Amino acid sequence: MLSHSFIINVYQGLINRLFRKKADDFEALSLGWLQKKYLKHLPTGKTRTIRIAGGRLYYKAPQELLHGLQEIFIDQIYKQTLPPKALILDCGANIGLSVIWMKQWCPQAQIIAFEPDPANFLLLEKNIHSYKLDNITCHHAAVWNENTTRSFLAEGGMASSFTTNLSKDTITVKCLRLKDFLEQPIDFLKLDIEGAEWEVLIDCAQSLMSVKSIFIEYHGQFDEQEKLVQLLDILKNAGFQFYIREAAPLHPTPFFRDKLKQHPYQLQLNIFGFRISR
Repeated sequence: MLSHSFIINVYQGLINRLFRKKADDFEALSLGWLQKKYLKHLPTGKTRTIRIAGGRLYYKAPQELLHGLQEIFIDQIYKQTLPPKALILDCGANIGLSVIWMKQWCPQAQIIAFEPDPANFLLLEKNIHSYKLDNITCHHAAVWNENTTRSFLAEGGMASSFTTNLSKDTITVKCLRLKDFLEQPIDFLKLDIEGAEWEVLIDCAQSLMSVKSIFIEYHGQFDEQEKLVQLLDILKNAGFQFYIREAAPLHPTPFFRDKLKQHPYQLQLNIFGFRISR
């Protein structure tokens, strides 16, 4: 027969698992369970504000906000040892969650941020001002393999990207050659540029020796996997060791891929490049 104390312990464990653990992560950001539920069901499009991470944040896409908070503030995917006055390039800064986290993690860091989407860039600047962040340079531009302009699908969210298909949301954006910014030592290079990472890194291959650590969110297709192989070769040849994990669970059972699944990329990976001193 099961003891009374055993039943009590099991019951208490279930309660903790169901109600506390899920809430505690977001409660550390002063975001309660009810507020999180509310955000999940808010429509996208209207500029709103929320008190979070010690300041007032401006945002338009509630579900993307929750994803970003989970990834950046709770999972802390950019967490690493940085020098006090680190130089950081944030390519694909979106509305500034990564910038805010990095300035809280490394307050004296100098950050150069790039964001081509006009709606995202406006929120990025508002959030930098709202959180009273300094030593940040913002470029309303995409990073690319040359200084030029390109057609861009401006969706006002995380999925905005270069495009060849003209639509009402297609605009022309300024592009800056990333390689030009790698002529000095870079402590951390973050690349989350929605499918443009292969072309950019091919161009920057000989300049990556100046980068101490790199994060790449890779977007690709199954029939273009030679690009992923080349990208990993670039990191290896630049002296990086790397760790790879899935950025989004696109294929929970990879041998039974859902061919009807609507997603612009078949591969979405987080690649962490780092140097291990011997």
